[in-house]
Amino acid sequence: MEETFSYELKIPEERVAVLIGTDGITKTEIEDATGCSLDISKEGDVTITGDDGIILYTTREIVKAIARGFNPKIALFLLKTDYAFELIDMKDVAGKSQNTIQRLKGRVIGKGGKSRQEIERLTDTNISVYGKTIGIIGETQQVAVAREAVAMLLSGSMHKTVYHFLEKKKKEMIFG
Repeated sequence: MEETFSYELKIPEERVAVLIGTDGITKTEIEDATGCSLDISKEGDVTITGDDGIILYTTREIVKAIARGFNPKIALFLLKTDYAFELIDMKDVAGKSQNTIQRLKGRVIGKGGKSRQEIERLTDTNISVYGKTIGIIGETQQVAVAREAVAMLLSGSMHKTVYHFLEKKKKEMIFG
């Protein structure tokens, strides 16, 4: 007797179309790659079912990543064993203040997206700032470094200081 497992998630309504894709192509791609089945309502309720708990968890992470603003192609990187998805909730830093959340988003994104691009470049990760969260996808080690850099920005470090930290970490990774 095969055991089936399932996860239920709620995703933002405006991300449902992205998860399904044109003519259901993204949904099919995820189902084919993972062997799990996705049931998506237009209100944003997603039920993921499958018979392998580990793949099911990975599929849930992929769906969560798409829900948090990632391109589905990038979210599918999570199928690689050494890739991770990290979600930082800005409410933990900012509390309930909308103004503080907006300011922190601005710090992480930077002028014209420069700050986010620089962190992505120096850590080889992908970063999505969506709603009250910051998502990071990349190799596990690199995600930890990117998370530290984002945390530094959120706690008020100067951008220059964060870039120096990242450059030092990149050299450490290259030269040991």
